[in-house]
Amino acid sequence: MLNNQSILITGGTGSFGHTFVPLTLAKYNPRRLVIFSRDEMKQWEMAKLYGSDPRVRFFIGDVRDKDRLSRALDGIDYVVHAAATKIVPTAEYNPFECVKTNIIGAMNLIDACIDRKVKRVVALSTDKASSPANLYGATKLASDKLFVAGNSYAGAHETRFGVVRYGNVMGSRGSVIPFFLSIADKGILPITDGRMTRFMISLEQGVELVWHAFEDMEGGEIYVKKIPSMKVTDVALAAVPTAKHEIVGIRPGEKLHEQMIGTEDALHTYEYPDHFKILPAINHWSDDPVRIKDGKKVDEGFTYCSDNNPEWMSIETLRKWIVVNSGKIGNI
Repeated sequence: MLNNQSILITGGTGSFGHTFVPLTLAKYNPRRLVIFSRDEMKQWEMAKLYGSDPRVRFFIGDVRDKDRLSRALDGIDYVVHAAATKIVPTAEYNPFECVKTNIIGAMNLIDACIDRKVKRVVALSTDKASSPANLYGATKLASDKLFVAGNSYAGAHETRFGVVRYGNVMGSRGSVIPFFLSIADKGILPITDGRMTRFMISLEQGVELVWHAFEDMEGGEIYVKKIPSMKVTDVALAAVPTAKHEIVGIRPGEKLHEQMIGTEDALHTYEYPDHFKILPAINHWSDDPVRIKDGKKVDEGFTYCSDNNPEWMSIETLRKWIVVNSGKIGNI
């Protein structure tokens, strides 16, 4: 589907972009892959990785600027929306800025993609958008709703919008694994709560989910990857086995356990071998056999949470992953 196509990724210099770009170049050989972001230094550093590859382009801009988005989307076929203000405490203390990027930015992108006749758009979401307990999650829930409704908003235009939702990305900038490794020499790791659990996913798995969404989507679907859970105490043991743990309390806006599908979504959720798919409640799309395909409807009251997950990652598995990926943890 992406072969010889023009693709744009917003927030493309972030952790996801650093994995999506090389994997997509290798697998699909797109005609053009545009990295759209507002940080010129990150673009300059990223450009060094691709030398004179004519397929890779860089475009300075902000999703808050609709006119700039429209210019960047000229001739683009597919869009991945990865731009977001996503650090939970940052959003709590800077709510206006979070809303401008995560909600107003989503509205700008939807409008610009329809106007520019983009074929398909996949927006990245988060477990925090399901029954949100913090502002970041609330803005991403609003963003998810906007992208789902964007399929109606497009009217006679053929632009289609979908969403992918997944949990904690292992080793990404600002995440817990690089944080634990950065303070390993102190001998003590701060643990917010000994009961806390989190979903675990690699960036490669996240990219594959986006590829699948592009191939599968009819418009309005939210794709949820089946991934393992871990207790945060076990993450700490995998990262720094010899360190002691100090309980410091949950941060503002933080959940004890993460949720990707709530009971309200279960009414419109279907299960597949490697993922779930939440279908839109609007326009009777949740009953559309073209969207359902071979999915099996989940039971009423179903939830997909990090504490009731049937799949768990072992300390040894994560420890091996850390060793294999030590060179890039926290760097992208």
